[in-house]
Amino acid sequence: MSQLMFIIYVANQERSSNFYAEILDTKPILHVPGMTEFKLSEGALLGIMPDKGIGRILGDAVTDPVKGRGIPRCELYLPVADVPEAVKTLLRAGGEVVQDPQIMDWGDLVAYCMDPDGHIIAFAGSAF
Repeated sequence: MSQLMFIIYVANQERSSNFYAEILDTKPILHVPGMTEFKLSEGALLGIMPDKGIGRILGDAVTDPVKGRGIPRCELYLPVADVPEAVKTLLRAGGEVVQDPQIMDWGDLVAYCMDPDGHIIAFAGSAF
């Protein structure tokens, strides 16, 4: 497997694409109607797909993803150099803080936040 892609379903592709471009500090490598992709690292991509689009693809085989809007459905654990600065960027981009930065049992300093669709974003950095 050469590329691993995580895809999150969103209510508004354009809004979410702009949000992630700002918090990841990068431009998408693909931005077309129905899909936006960001390179997270070598071999890992983040996909942004409208929830209505995946609902049409999957049909009645699963619960319509639109019904899950605002309910946390995934967590992106993002290592960053400066957790407080990452949180400030997220707030400017339209996200919200769920839990202020704190040192976790595993030793990382982590701030838990939400994107505009309710997906959890954890900004993690060295506690020391």
